Amino acid sequence: MRIENEVKLDFKDVLIRPKRSILKSRSDVDITRKFTFKNSGKTWQGVPIISANMDHTGTIEVAKELGKHGILTALSKFINEEEYKKTDKKIFNKTFISAGIGETSIPYLKTAMAITNAPFICLDVANGYSQPFIDFVKQVREEFPEKTIMAGNVVTGEMVEELIIAGADIIKVGIGPGSVCTTRKKTGVGYPQLSAIIECADAAHGLKGYVCADGGCTVGGDIAKAFAGGADFVMLGGMLAGHDECLGEVFINEKTKQKAMRYYGMSSAEAMNKYHGGVASYRASEGKSVDVPYKGAINETVLEILGGIRSTCTYVGAEHLKELTKRTTFIRVTQQLNDIFTPFNAG
Repeated sequence: MRIENEVKLDFKDVLIRPKRSILKSRSDVDITRKFTFKNSGKTWQGVPIISANMDHTGTIEVAKELGKHGILTALSKFINEEEYKKTDKKIFNKTFISAGIGETSIPYLKTAMAITNAPFICLDVANGYSQPFIDFVKQVREEFPEKTIMAGNVVTGEMVEELIIAGADIIKVGIGPGSVCTTRKKTGVGYPQLSAIIECADAAHGLKGYVCADGGCTVGGDIAKAFAGGADFVMLGGMLAGHDECLGEVFINEKTKQKAMRYYGMSSAEAMNKYHGGVASYRASEGKSVDVPYKGAINETVLEILGGIRSTCTYVGAEHLKELTKRTTFIRVTQQLNDIFTPFNAG
């Protein structure tokens, strides 16, 4: 056992210090980015936000709307062959086809790719530190050499490097920060999200890879902090939940008497009962179910998010989103216990 005493930060622990700027308007800011991916060799340009591959937010309808803004969607791995077949193939140009790890994953990806020809694959497991997952990433790279692969989740630099070497182009960063994730409570495992982003981005960029911040964003300012911390992409779940395009019915919440929609983590008991026939005896659920306020069409929320990012850039003089991390100075606004605790000296 060992203890690390270095300060580790979450989004709530910092603010971005404003700086003088020559930008006249938010409209002067370009929030698109262009990437060439190390292992696939492909190039992509757009707004580097990704709707999470949960069944609620990873829908084809969400992809249709977000694609209009140049935003990506990681489709749920529970979308079936018939749904893919009846969808306009142009929609899939801005989507990830998602899969977990298992015997059926490669056949599923082959079928989905044959129908959609989507450019991206999302390999998603709760624990990206297992050797079987690393081996699976290698296998998927061999099967799909020209596809851009995102894999995770991890929170430390050495595993970011391992997964890039294994064949991933984008590494998903985050263990436990999501609004419907209970991993930290159930297992005690996790890492403050902002520090995870900063450290993992540093590791990835050294190998010409990229990172996607996954989880922990509850307001627009958190997205800006993630980009400012070095994230190349930001994945959103809860912030995009509760819209017309999401999976689920609108109902009246008995407590609030307001319209709501059901939103749950994909490791929750509700999700496992729905897709796997229950929680296996050897494991515990690591997600929860919540009722989120109904928000109507997703377009208005997207415009608010994008407007907020542009505003952040104007505050620090970043004309392009890529410049945001170079222009950012974080100010700590909280103190951790090890900073303020003075040990008692009996002498």
